[in-house]
Amino acid sequence: MIKTFKEIAFSIENAPAWQQKYREIMLLGKQLPPMPGVLKTDSALVPGCESKVWIYLDFDLEENTLVIVGDSDTRIVKGLLAIVLALYNGLTPEHVIKTDALAEFSRLGLIQHLSPSRGNGIKAMVKRIQSMAADRSL
Repeated sequence: MIKTFKEIAFSIENAPAWQQKYREIMLLGKQLPPMPGVLKTDSALVPGCESKVWIYLDFDLEENTLVIVGDSDTRIVKGLLAIVLALYNGLTPEHVIKTDALAEFSRLGLIQHLSPSRGNGIKAMVKRIQSMAADRSL
């Protein structure tokens, strides 16, 4: 079952130590539904990530919201991606643009524990999603 961002934040905030937060991130990666292979195209690859990260964004016209799926070839990055997707999925393009994922990662105490390359990967994922949302809001 996919957790909401609120549920994820609660679990991470209440983890007593970094090891438990790390374990929670790894579990999120395991729970992320597999991305269909046909969506794992070169155009879906996120530039700026050391690991391979694919993000595919679609638009629900009826709800005026974004539907985002993603995958990664490494477990920790897949868990971080799950957090990003939980934060942005189901929002309107305008809300996606206004949502500061990096502030949320900082608030959860994650940024300071991640390597610089993983932090840059999160920035690249967020930039990609916000750019795609901006294209949709035009």
